[in-house]
Amino acid sequence: MIVMVFAIGAALHIAGGISFAAIGCSLNDPDRDIKKFFPRSTGYRTEFITMQERGGQRLKEEVERTLGDTLDPLYESLDVPYSYYRILRGKEVIGYMHGVNQKGMYGTLQIILATDPTGTIIGCYYQKIASPEAAKFRESSFAGQFIGLSLADFLNSSGASGRVAAIKDPTMNNHRDFTATIRGIKKNLILLDEFILSAKKVTENTKAGAR
Repeated sequence: MIVMVFAIGAALHIAGGISFAAIGCSLNDPDRDIKKFFPRSTGYRTEFITMQERGGQRLKEEVERTLGDTLDPLYESLDVPYSYYRILRGKEVIGYMHGVNQKGMYGTLQIILATDPTGTIIGCYYQKIASPEAAKFRESSFAGQFIGLSLADFLNSSGASGRVAAIKDPTMNNHRDFTATIRGIKKNLILLDEFILSAKKVTENTKAGAR
């Protein structure tokens, strides 16, 4: 079962013509990619969300504060449509898959995360990377260092003892793509929290208050 859900703002962008800069990061082969990380899934729903429709400039500034960096006007503009795959087993949401474009040293990095319903990483891979040392970045020993991390780990990573600070650069000459990867994964988790998890909490609290 596959259900496609287009957020209103994204649909308007499509109808009006998305600019070249406003290109999101969708899974190349959702059926294959989702089954790899969620073999017990029975389907998924896809939603496209932009910062413009969820808060515009205010949300952009909030994301920048949490990220600790300025968003790139080309890769991270307000009208970029972010793709979210809600993974289902029956009617239950058992996780999410979502990706971001991140500016790297040799071009765009496309970083895909698979997360459980709380936003904890259970899978991480590059859908696109052009580094001469790409093979080292793609090694499971590197990607495995992100398994079990959540946004809280990235927000509390100051000091050498932090879990994120402990992640090792697998390359000799491509530290810029390593730091870009850390930034991209942090951004990915921030947007998941803003677009999906926070909205879920509001819905749950509203239902609880109505009882």
